[in-house]
Amino acid sequence: MSETGINKFGFGINKSRLINYDKGDRRVRQYITEREPSFKLCFSCGGCTGGCTAGNHTTLNLRQINVLIRRGVLEPIREEVTRCMLCGKCLLICPRGVNTRNVMALAAEAMRKIDRNEI
Repeated sequence: MSETGINKFGFGINKSRLINYDKGDRRVRQYITEREPSFKLCFSCGGCTGGCTAGNHTTLNLRQINVLIRRGVLEPIREEVTRCMLCGKCLLICPRGVNTRNVMALAAEAMRKIDRNEI
C-alpha cells in the first residue's frame, strides 16, 4: 500500500523513539560533572522541578534539562537554563543531595562557552 493510502486510513508510521547516546553532544555533561561531581547522583526523580519557583511561572523544568544534558541534546536547553533564578529550593528538596543550583549555573556557563567555541 502506498504512503498516501496509509494516511487515508488515519494512521502513519511513527518516528523511532530510540535514543542513540553515542550521537549526543557530551561536552556539557562532561563540563558539569568535572566541576560538580554530585550531578552523577541524580536519578531524575523530579523533586527539583516540583519545588521550583521559576517552574511555576515559566516553562523551566529542571528534570527535563538534566535528562537532555545526559542525552546530549543541547538545543532545547539553550534558552531554558537562562530561566533559572538560582534560588536554591531545588537544592533543598533533592533526596540525593545534588547541588542543582550549581548544575544549572554550570550548564548556562557551558552553553555560553560552546557558543564561543571554548569547549
